[in-house]
Amino acid sequence: SSMTDGIKFETPAPEPEEHTFRPSERPRLRAHRRLVRDVIEIVLLIVITYTPINLMTARAVVEGPSMKPNFETGDLVIVNRSAYFFGAPQRGDVVVLHNPRNSTSDDLIKRIIGLPSETIEIREGRVYANGTLLEEPYVNNFCTCSGMWILKADEYFILGDNRSNSFDSHNFGPINKNLIVGQAWIRYYPLSKFTIIAHPRYPTVDPNYVPPTPTPTPQVTPMLPGAPSYPPALTPRDNLNPRGGV
Repeated sequence: SSMTDGIKFETPAPEPEEHTFRPSERPRLRAHRRLVRDVIEIVLLIVITYTPINLMTARAVVEGPSMKPNFETGDLVIVNRSAYFFGAPQRGDVVVLHNPRNSTSDDLIKRIIGLPSETIEIREGRVYANGTLLEEPYVNNFCTCSGMWILKADEYFILGDNRSNSFDSHNFGPINKNLIVGQAWIRYYPLSKFTIIAHPRYPTVDPNYVPPTPTPTPQVTPMLPGAPSYPPALTPRDNLNPRGGV
């Protein structure tokens, strides 16, 4: 305050200064906020996109020769876990499944050959479904085994494409659908073999097929001491090779 001609003047107190941004600060702040927002949006987008993809698909690496020549060791495959949520596996589908003999071991990759309630027979290396010969141009070599399997309403018969070197249903029998992880969908490595996995065509199979009655195995009655000796009944192998050669 000051005195002039006996008059006292009050000097007003200065008002607190508000912080004002310099022109160069405002764009910098806006850019920083925009960057933070963009990063958050990208992270959310990745989470939203990756989560369902990870739930519906799996990545698998092929090991072993059982699916040669169509799949080699080191091939990387995307498995569609949702393929059978609303539909059933089809003949010819390449699937990844849990090992029915050992649930803690690596999963298997095989091809579905037999469908529920079908009769699958292997004769002279060729596969028959309900009496119909399946043409399989993708097979590396024919199976050296033989046999007949009658599938239940929830069972599938799976084989490797390399029939003479595959651990599959001819070893452990038909499998239940709940062992199937999903359908092999895309091979994405090596890049030179990148492909959507093709589905082969098959002839129509008779759904009303009645399987033949299996021939009973001959039984040999144990010999009593002193009883006359007779030659035993021939087994199927003896009939094929009576001299007993291998």
